[in-house]
Amino acid sequence: MNTPVDPKEPGNNPVETIEVVDLYQKREQIYTRSFKGIYRNLRLAGGWFLFLLYFGFAWVNWEGQQIILWDLPARKFHLFGTTFWPQDFMLLSWLLIICAFGLFFITVLAGRIWCGYTCPQSVYTWIYMWAERVTEGERNRRIKLDQEPVSAGKLLRKSAKHAIWLFIAFATGVTFVGYFTPIRELVPNLLSLEVGAWATFWILFFTVCTYVNAGFLREQVCIYMCPYARFQSVMFDQDTLIVSYDPARGETRGPRRKEADYKAEGLGDCIDCKVCVHVCPVGIDIRDGLQYECIGCAACIDGCDEIMDKMGYPRGLISYTTEHNLEGGKTKILRPRLLGYLAVLLIMIGMVVYTLNTRIPLSMEVLRDRNSLFSETNQGMIENVYTLKIANMDGRDHHFQITASGLEGLSYEGEEVVLVHSGDVASVPVRLQADPRQIKTRTTNIQFEVRSVDDERVGGIQESRFIGPTQL
Repeated sequence: MNTPVDPKEPGNNPVETIEVVDLYQKREQIYTRSFKGIYRNLRLAGGWFLFLLYFGFAWVNWEGQQIILWDLPARKFHLFGTTFWPQDFMLLSWLLIICAFGLFFITVLAGRIWCGYTCPQSVYTWIYMWAERVTEGERNRRIKLDQEPVSAGKLLRKSAKHAIWLFIAFATGVTFVGYFTPIRELVPNLLSLEVGAWATFWILFFTVCTYVNAGFLREQVCIYMCPYARFQSVMFDQDTLIVSYDPARGETRGPRRKEADYKAEGLGDCIDCKVCVHVCPVGIDIRDGLQYECIGCAACIDGCDEIMDKMGYPRGLISYTTEHNLEGGKTKILRPRLLGYLAVLLIMIGMVVYTLNTRIPLSMEVLRDRNSLFSETNQGMIENVYTLKIANMDGRDHHFQITASGLEGLSYEGEEVVLVHSGDVASVPVRLQADPRQIKTRTTNIQFEVRSVDDERVGGIQESRFIGPTQL
């Protein structure tokens, strides 16, 4: 029984206790070991496929134009032979919304599959860890190497590793800038040291970002910097696919001989080898339950399955499963939240597909002459002057036929067929004349129609006004 202490009594001096909390935890180096398995093969295939797309598309031309190019000085975006302009950037917003809802749908269905298999941070981290194993050896060898004093061998291995890291980072930076500056011009200019200041800055910027993020920050980006890790738990439910350890089968943990009757000893299938921890790129123990740090890469599944095969136990101690399955229930695939995300996703995709199919690569603007409302010719005709701005947003040149209508007897004076090159804007002066006897009101609505001679699908109609004298 604790007796209360009165600080006023002689000899009773209260001791103040101050607890110091360190809000910034020092990062512990994670040394992963190599492993094999089906999910590792899927991740490798996905990673190499994404690398091929990223580094390959920059060099592919389509009808003489780089297949993907953000031409910021010209304010154009070329994508698979189609040219998009600033007024088309609403499509980019829709595309981002589609990507967001696609991510939500995948998260509700299969957890953090995106993080584990296709996120650039994860892909580059796995590539950099591969470079570590090639140059410094396996996990135990790397731990010893870091503890060894500086030597020629250590410097050689470390230098080789960082050289590979920098090469990958530099190639990434050059390729990224190559999507904004034609890469077939950028690389020769880079080799001849004639590249511009801004291109140099962004190449170095993305080189440093890739080198630091994948080489040093790694799991810190996923745990502390990526917002997705924080809000993903809100999107999970008991039917979401997660990487989980089966405690009913694995506990109690403990080492044993392969031929031992471990169940008689009260042990489960988990031999507490910690391979699941050693292969994890974020350094967590999946046996502690679902954690927000887990990126769903399934490395622990492959590592555990390897051990189960060696011990002669069934696979699946760690597996993709759901909370319902772990509790003995049945997983519900079709559920309201998942169907809601799917419905919105399909609607947005349909809207974008419809917009792209009905999109006309032509922009037209009609400007009236501000110097005078109208004028009268020597023949007594009422004349209005306009300037037509015709923007050809298609990937090829077009001859456009220009006509005007809306007023009986309207006479067109100007170029009737105009050549507008791809990506150019043509200014066409036009004079319209009408018999004053046909003008019933001071302002008459008229239409200008511009249509391609060689492709009738490319065209449009723009309304304007024809102004005449006041009728008495």
